[in-house]
Amino acid sequence: MNLFVVLLLAATFRIEAPRASQVLLNGQWSKEKIPLVKDAAGVWTATVDSIPPGTYEYSFLVDGLQVVDPSNPAIKPQREPKASVLEVPGTPPLLTEFQAVPHGTLHVHHYRSKSLGRVRRLHVYTPPGYERSQGRYPVLFLQHGYGDNDASWTVYGHAHDVLDNLIARKKAQPMVVVMMDGHPLPLEKTRSADWLVQNSLAFGRELLDEVTPMIDGLYRVRTDADARALVGLSMGGSQALTVGLNHTDRFSWIGSFSGAVPPESAVAKGLGKKVRWLWLGCGEDDFLRKRNEEFVALLKGKGVEHIWRLTDGGHAWPVWRGYLIEVLPQLFAKGKS
Repeated sequence: MNLFVVLLLAATFRIEAPRASQVLLNGQWSKEKIPLVKDAAGVWTATVDSIPPGTYEYSFLVDGLQVVDPSNPAIKPQREPKASVLEVPGTPPLLTEFQAVPHGTLHVHHYRSKSLGRVRRLHVYTPPGYERSQGRYPVLFLQHGYGDNDASWTVYGHAHDVLDNLIARKKAQPMVVVMMDGHPLPLEKTRSADWLVQNSLAFGRELLDEVTPMIDGLYRVRTDADARALVGLSMGGSQALTVGLNHTDRFSWIGSFSGAVPPESAVAKGLGKKVRWLWLGCGEDDFLRKRNEEFVALLKGKGVEHIWRLTDGGHAWPVWRGYLIEVLPQLFAKGKS
């Protein structure tokens, strides 16, 4: 049985649930949940017209229980997988799509963290031509959010496709990108401010003491601060700000997408130091907007130069993909101050 059929900008969704009394479709492209209709065989169906091009997460609500689409192998990488993925191609293709350009390589590393005492995983992107060159590259450490993992920025965020396409257009510098698992500490459902700070600090120790030396030894990357960037979304934004601002001698480029921004006490050490590039963005409908605006006011009060972008959208991946497309051309740009 087919899960869905994509015809231009229309999609048909089906799920077999003969004993269910109600099935709803919860898709990221719409604020409304769409009811499905059951046939005599117990198969529920809904057709959605005019879905804009893009990458979306969706799930079924079967009598109130959220489930992934059992017939779709494309699952969003998460700590607790609960969403399937729908791809709607654009005409012309979006920057997030695989296109006929030179492509980089994705590497997966498993390593034993000495500080955590367990095996960890990370993903690394090397740009097109890396294997045939002898030069050294700047490196971007790119972090995911609370519900996701180290595969999210590629499988769902399409970061490698965006880089391939921007590099081919000479709109971004070729760079190595490292995507770590941002959960060194056990999960805490309440996500208290103290847990976020402690998790960021533990992440920072692993990044600085273990992962950075490993990347420096395995890849041809530059090791000066001007060639290192630390950027993250949501929880990863908190990590980027906490670690980056406290280690401006290690990172000259710091970015936060809809960040769960840390308290002033967690970054006070770095607020008095000059940062070459500090970028913050948040959607107007994001539940973290107020916290970000308060943090931006703090930066202004301390005289810390920064870029602040308040955009359309909420706390969602379509917003963060847009931010990535915006900031990649700025990273490691010559003469950037």
